[in-house]
Amino acid sequence: MTGPRIDQYPHTPDGRYFVVRGRLWRLSNPDLEPEERERLVHELMSARRAVRSVKDDPEALTRVRARVDAAKRALGERGPVWWSDGAPDYNQKPVSDTPYAEWFLSVNATP
Repeated sequence: MTGPRIDQYPHTPDGRYFVVRGRLWRLSNPDLEPEERERLVHELMSARRAVRSVKDDPEALTRVRARVDAAKRALGERGPVWWSDGAPDYNQKPVSDTPYAEWFLSVNATP
C-alpha cells in the first residue's frame, strides 16, 4: 500500500515547498545529482520502514530515526536551506502565516 505522491500536492512557484493540509514542507534540493538523489531516497525509505519494525525497541528506534534525519538532511528537506538567496525557511509553517498565503489562496480558489 502506498500513500499519496508528492506531485499530487501544490508546489510553491519557487519550487521550495509543497503544501499538505495547509502546511509547507520543504522539497529536496533540485541540484542533487540524479544518482545521489535516488540513493538518498532509497536510504530514507529503508530507514522509514525500519522505524516501523523497531517501534518496540527504544534504542533501535533512536538509531533508525537518526538515519531518517540524516537522509532528510542530505536531501535538503531538513537542516540548512539549499537555496542561496537569503530567503528564510518556512518549513512546517502554516502556509497562511507565510508570504505564500496569497499564492495558496489562488491555487485553491474554486471557480
